[in-house]
Amino acid sequence: MLTIVLIDDDPISTFVTEKLITKNVKEPCQFYKYHSAQTALDEIGDISPNYLFLDLNMPGMNGWDFLDHFHPKNNDAQIYILSSSVDQRDINKASQYQFVKDYLSKPLIKKYINLIFN
Repeated sequence: MLTIVLIDDDPISTFVTEKLITKNVKEPCQFYKYHSAQTALDEIGDISPNYLFLDLNMPGMNGWDFLDHFHPKNNDAQIYILSSSVDQRDINKASQYQFVKDYLSKPLIKKYINLIFN
C-alpha cells in the first residue's frame, strides 16, 4: 500500500488531489491530509510516506518553512511541490532542495499522476 501525505490548507485542492490519485493509481493508497504544515512536520516521522505533496502558500508555517525544517534522514519520500504559483523564482527555489522531485502547478492532472506513479 502506498502512503501519501497531502499538505495544503485548501480542502478543495486536497479533495481533488486525493480523488485524482485514487482514480488513476492502481495500487491501494492510504492518505494523510494536513491543513497545517507544522502539524505535518510534527507527525511525519511516524508516517514514513512514499509520496508527499506540498503546497507553498499556507498560513503559519508555509511550504518553504516546512522544507527548511524537514530532514528526511530515514524517509525516502518523493516530495512534490503542488502550487498555484507559476512564479519562476519559486520554481528555481524549489530546485535548490535536493529532496524535492518536481514543482507542479495546481491542479494536479492525470498526466502528472502517470509520470509520478509509473
